[in-house]
Amino acid sequence: MAFEQMAMPQLGESVTEGTISKWLVSPGDQVNKYDPIAEVMTDKVNAEVPSSFTGTITELVGEEGQTLAVGEIICKIETEETAAEEAPKREEVQNPPADTDSNRAGKDQSNKARYSPAVLRLAGEHGIQLEEVEGTGAGGRITRKDIQKIIDSGMQQKTEAPAPAAVQTTQQAQKQQQKQAPAPALSAGDIEIPVTGVRKAIAANMHKSKTEIPHAWTMMEVDVTNMTAYRNSIKDSFKQKEGFNLTFFAFFVKAAAQALKEFPQMNSMWAGDKIVQKKDINISIAVATEDSLFVPVIKHADEKTIKGIAREITDLAKKVRDGRLAADDMQGGTFTVNNTGSFGSVQSMGIINHPQAAILQVESIVKRPVVMNNGMIAVRDMVNLCLSLDHRVLDGLVCGRFLGRVKEILENIDENTSVY
Repeated sequence: MAFEQMAMPQLGESVTEGTISKWLVSPGDQVNKYDPIAEVMTDKVNAEVPSSFTGTITELVGEEGQTLAVGEIICKIETEETAAEEAPKREEVQNPPADTDSNRAGKDQSNKARYSPAVLRLAGEHGIQLEEVEGTGAGGRITRKDIQKIIDSGMQQKTEAPAPAAVQTTQQAQKQQQKQAPAPALSAGDIEIPVTGVRKAIAANMHKSKTEIPHAWTMMEVDVTNMTAYRNSIKDSFKQKEGFNLTFFAFFVKAAAQALKEFPQMNSMWAGDKIVQKKDINISIAVATEDSLFVPVIKHADEKTIKGIAREITDLAKKVRDGRLAADDMQGGTFTVNNTGSFGSVQSMGIINHPQAAILQVESIVKRPVVMNNGMIAVRDMVNLCLSLDHRVLDGLVCGRFLGRVKEILENIDENTSVY
C-alpha cells in the first residue's frame, strides 16, 4: 500500500487559497480517481474537487470552513501499489533520513516565516517557539495542525510564563487580530452574522483591487430611446420563439464587446513589468444572490449575437441560483460589465475585478427631458455608463474614445438592428 496526499488545487487564475465548504467523503470511504471528494469555495465559486487517486480516505486534514493556501494538504489517501514499488518505500520509512540542517536546507522553506493569526495565537497560548517547528504546509509553512500535533503530544514548554518569543508571537497575534477585525461594541438587539467563505473571498478580492489598483473614473450619458423602443416591440415574440427573455443588458454587453474589439487596449491586464493585452474578449458579468456576488464569464462575447449573449446571461444566472456554477464558468474574464441599473442605481463607481483593467457600470434607464439638436425639449430614455479604469494600464484618452464608441453603438440601435 502507499499513502498519497491531496493538495488544495488552483481552481482559477490568480487564486491563491480555497475554503473547504463541505466534505463529500469520510475517513474509510473508498474513492475512485476523479470522484468528487469536497466542495471548495475559491474566488467566488463553489466547485467540486475530484480525487487524484483511487483508494481509501485515511485522513481529512482540512476542516470544513477552513481556508488553505493552494498546495497545502487537504486529505490523505491510501492507494494500491505493486510489490516492487512498495519495497523501496517501506525501506525509506524504516530508515528515514536524518533531519539535519543540510536536509532541511534542501526543502522549500519560502513560507517558513509566514504565520497565520490562528497559528500565532495557538503558539503563544502554549509557549511554542515557532522557529523550532517543522512546517508541513506549502513552502514549509507552519499550519494550525502542526501546532495542534505538538500540543497533543505534550512536547510544548511547561513554564508558567511564556518564553520571550512566545510573548512576541502573542503580541503579534493580538495586533494582527485587531488590525484585521476591530470589534465594535454590541448593544441590546444587535446581531452578529458569521462571515461565510464566499463573503471572505469577495472581501479579499475587493481589498486587493482597491489597494493594488490606482482607480480612475469617468461617466458618459447615452440616449437609448430607439434601442428601448425596439427591444420593447420584439420582447414578447422573442420570448415566445426562443424561450428566454431578451433583456436590455444583452444589448449593452454586445456593444461593449464590439467596442473592445476596436479598442483592444481596454482588454488588457497589469503584469508587473509588462501589460498583457488579451486576444479573447471574455466579458465577466455580476450576478447577485441574497448574500453573495458571483462573476461568471461570457466567453468570446464579440463572436456572439445579441440573442446568443441573452441566452448566456440567462443560463449563467440560472446556474448561480441553482448552485451549479462551475470553476470554468468563472475563469478567463478580461473585462467586466455590471448591471447596476437593475436595482435602480443611476451613478456609481465600480471596483475593478482584479486583475482586469476596467469595469463598466450600466446604470438604470430613466426618462429625462433632453434638449435636442433642433433646440426643442423632448422626453428621452437616458442611461449613464460609468467606467472605472486601472490608471497603470489605461489613460483617459483611450477610455474616452472607448466609451464614446459604446455610446455610438447603442444610440444607433433601432428597428433595423438584428438580434440574430
